[in-house]
Amino acid sequence: MSRENPDPIGGDEPRRPTHSLPRYSEPTPETHRKVSRESEAEFALKRTEFTPGARSLLIVLFLLTVVSVPAIQLAVELRAPRAGGGLPSFGVYRVYPAWSKIRAVRQPIDLWHLLPRGADLKAAEKALESDSVVSDWLLPRVQTVLSGTLGAGNEQVYLGRDAWLFYRPDVDYITGPPFLDAAQMRHRAHTTGAQPDPVKAIVEFRNQLAARGIELIALPVPMKPGIDSDKLSARAEPHALLQNPSFSEFKERLQKEGVRVFDPGDAFLQQKSGTTGEAVYLETDTHWRPETMERIAENLATFIQTPASPGDATLQVEAKEINGLGDIVRMLKLPASQNLYLQEKVTIHEISARGGPWRASKEADILLLGDSFSNIFSLAALGWGESAGFAEHLSRALGGRPLDCILRNSDGAFATREILSRDLAHGRDRLAGKKLVVWEFACRELAFGDWKLLEMKLGQPAPAHFFVPRAGEEVIVSGTVDSISAVPRPGSVPYKDHILALHLTEVVPTGRTQEEALESLVYLWSMRDNEPMAAARLRPGDHVTLRVRAWTDVSDQYEKINRSEIDDPAVQLEEPCWGELLN
Repeated sequence: MSRENPDPIGGDEPRRPTHSLPRYSEPTPETHRKVSRESEAEFALKRTEFTPGARSLLIVLFLLTVVSVPAIQLAVELRAPRAGGGLPSFGVYRVYPAWSKIRAVRQPIDLWHLLPRGADLKAAEKALESDSVVSDWLLPRVQTVLSGTLGAGNEQVYLGRDAWLFYRPDVDYITGPPFLDAAQMRHRAHTTGAQPDPVKAIVEFRNQLAARGIELIALPVPMKPGIDSDKLSARAEPHALLQNPSFSEFKERLQKEGVRVFDPGDAFLQQKSGTTGEAVYLETDTHWRPETMERIAENLATFIQTPASPGDATLQVEAKEINGLGDIVRMLKLPASQNLYLQEKVTIHEISARGGPWRASKEADILLLGDSFSNIFSLAALGWGESAGFAEHLSRALGGRPLDCILRNSDGAFATREILSRDLAHGRDRLAGKKLVVWEFACRELAFGDWKLLEMKLGQPAPAHFFVPRAGEEVIVSGTVDSISAVPRPGSVPYKDHILALHLTEVVPTGRTQEEALESLVYLWSMRDNEPMAAARLRPGDHVTLRVRAWTDVSDQYEKINRSEIDDPAVQLEEPCWGELLN
């Protein structure tokens, strides 16, 4: 008995017999064929009719637009050249080989090695964007209209309700795909080269610490849109905690592996639903409010439950009002005179010991690894006060117990572990006497961070092959830039300050001869208060003069600042200097 399929359309016209269908499907009609954007644009252009003179007018306007931008840039730079000499706009040509090197080539194949690398061209492009006079003048004014009139942010910022601002990666973390999805991790590994599995990295780090009898507590800090989501959308529940779909699985897998996880999510909600009903995060910043941070420190101290050790009974707490403007406002690149977003007033509680600011102790048995959430009220450069951060209040909550700290403003997935790994490789045992490591990181790192697998082996102090001044000494050196670390474009990251790394060759300290030339790894300011510094324009091959000091002289002051490293593991292991560019 044969059975005919019902007509899916429901009409009365008899169906065409199956055996009469053609072997191959008929061509899709032209109107339904998928056309690329390029083909569509070409199709429209060929069929566009221009009124008399319109074609010439459009060509003239286009040429004027293309020519006017570099012409204005050149005119401004000719009137006010930079102190170091030369014109920033023409620095892009320094990525190409000098004519003398081209003439010295004997075989055509050698020209290939003289061509600039992709990283050099990208760095030159960033420098052009940063130095653009037209962009500096136009962008703040356009953004004022977009944000003030049209209610639009930019590629880094979402505008919320009641003048609240949200960092786009924080929103993308919550609304994006599960970060533990196998296909998603393969895609990240392929496109970015990152190690995308946070569970693998955290478990390995726990095992490395456990081999030395040290316990690990992981502290993932929830993101602002997941807690104060009602300030982003009126449809959000005011007392709901939003996380990436993979977060629950992330916690379960860690706990199954025996890793202690302190999830502050419930404490965040309790803070928000308290009697005051205050927000948990700063209105125009990516970070938590001081009272939220203090509550989490107290809860963590209870969670730690380690045997009591002598604390510092002399710790003192002093309230201080701070007026600050959030890091997300800076990412909007509004004019300095903008009044769309006003300063926010908060009360911090500064911690002091024996009449001076609280200081970390390398002899402490607890080590805190943290990012900008630990630094926000501790590092003055972030604009929200100092001596009142997460480490200070955790120490206070533990009864004045001393803490050792490794803090870095960004890259919580690997930066602090990388510093620890480098110290150990140099023979500096930062884990000596430690019983507990607390690893604090922002939850967005779970989806976007590079969870590198790093060695934690204690090495032997090696003979210094790189030049480093003696402690307390300042030395003027000259050298040639061999390589330079990546520098973010101002306004593209939440932090207004940045330090770059410079690998110098042919280093000649004052008073030495050229035959004694050495190498050196130097850290310098690349960005201050969202303004690029002269060092950010350096390129491989540049000859520079620097005033350098031992990094150990300034590490307490600058270690917390967002920093990029040379992409060479051998150079990263060398002892660095702190430098000031003189030319």
